[in-house]
Amino acid sequence: MKVILNVDVKFLGEEGDVKNVANGYARNYLLPRNLAVPYNEATVMIFEARKAEIEARKEQKRKDSASLKEKLEATPFEVVMPAGANGKLYGAVTTHVIADTLSKAGFEIERKRIDLPGSAIKTVGSYKAIIKLYESQTAEIHVNVKAQEVAEEKTAKSAKGTKASKAAPKDEPKAEEVKAEEAPAESAENKAE
Repeated sequence: MKVILNVDVKFLGEEGDVKNVANGYARNYLLPRNLAVPYNEATVMIFEARKAEIEARKEQKRKDSASLKEKLEATPFEVVMPAGANGKLYGAVTTHVIADTLSKAGFEIERKRIDLPGSAIKTVGSYKAIIKLYESQTAEIHVNVKAQEVAEEKTAKSAKGTKASKAAPKDEPKAEEVKAEEAPAESAENKAE
């Protein structure tokens, strides 16, 4: 079935695009939600009248995309992950990690729009990732993957733990022992009454 899109539909097209879709998809999803209208002479005339308005919106999206591209390419991004002494990461830097890093920097980018070299980054170093923007525009961002010092953290935690155990007095009774001592005294008072 041939339809004209009323709005941008993810994975299908943009407002004003003429698309050929399955009958069921059009009848059950696109038409009831007013995402598209059937392709006929009347709807074509309506969209021809709105063509300038639609093009103005698309031009605005292109401008926004160009400014976003400049900002993304000017900003270096850093990801800190646990890694071994040889620089191999214990996990992997995936598109999800990059999307979270971008989000923390103030850029809301879907992870499906991010392309990494290979499928994931598994070693420490500098990498380039491609972000698909509007239409055919893309931005190339620089991601610096650094190793988190895991060994130093473990030794620092164990040193703190030994200091805390040495500082605690050993002569104080445990809370369970105190409760056990108080319980018989209470029962003796109850019997006396």
